Amino acid sequence: MIASDLRSGVERLGDMIAAAKTIVPFTGAGISTECGIPDFRSPGGLWTRNRPIPFDEFVASQDARDESWRRRFAMEPTFAASKPGRGHRALASLYRAGKVPAVITQNIDNLHQASGFAADHVIELHGNTTYARCIGCGQTYQLDWVRQQFEAEGAAPDCTVCDEPVKTATVSFGQAMPEDAMQRATELSQACDLFIAIGSSLVVWPAAGFPMMAKNCGARLVIINREPTDQDDIADLVIHDDIGESLGPFVGN
Repeated sequence: MIASDLRSGVERLGDMIAAAKTIVPFTGAGISTECGIPDFRSPGGLWTRNRPIPFDEFVASQDARDESWRRRFAMEPTFAASKPGRGHRALASLYRAGKVPAVITQNIDNLHQASGFAADHVIELHGNTTYARCIGCGQTYQLDWVRQQFEAEGAAPDCTVCDEPVKTATVSFGQAMPEDAMQRATELSQACDLFIAIGSSLVVWPAAGFPMMAKNCGARLVIINREPTDQDDIADLVIHDDIGESLGPFVGN
């Protein structure tokens, strides 16, 4: 059912939230755009201006690693200035109330953690851009250290433990999805009675399979996204409106 207007959609969503015992939110880039984080895939987004660097290219080419880190450093003021929006805060309120055990996210911006979710309860399907990790041994590094090394050497640094490349702790094109996160997302999707997909175009697989999985396991499905998605027709409620406006009434509940 596609809500005829924002008010009726929010009222229906409120009834569904009240009736649910276990709610699993699934968030995409749309929840963070009001926070100043760009949607990389949309027209005018970063990937329309810069070709994404695939994982195998990052591994094979020092030039690719240098360019990847230059892009990340250029985005640092944007990520550093961002704060959780109304959508993040609404989900954190439901989390504190015991309705939401964890959030599944395609985002890499750390804003769910900043809103009040325990880090262990944020299932990051595409990783996290606020720190770095060695692709070999998994050693973690702060971005400030990477920047210092980059500026001192004029090139992206390698791991101090095993000499393998260091990259942001994100999942690049061609890189394997994190097995633990995928398993936890699967278990959450299968166990909830209300699944809310928020700000995702639902075109990136395998992540886009979780709403359908939840629906097939008996959960009611809500989709909140400005643009239509391919899964609107199976949803119990669809709200095609601003995410902050849609979830704002639930901040502090």
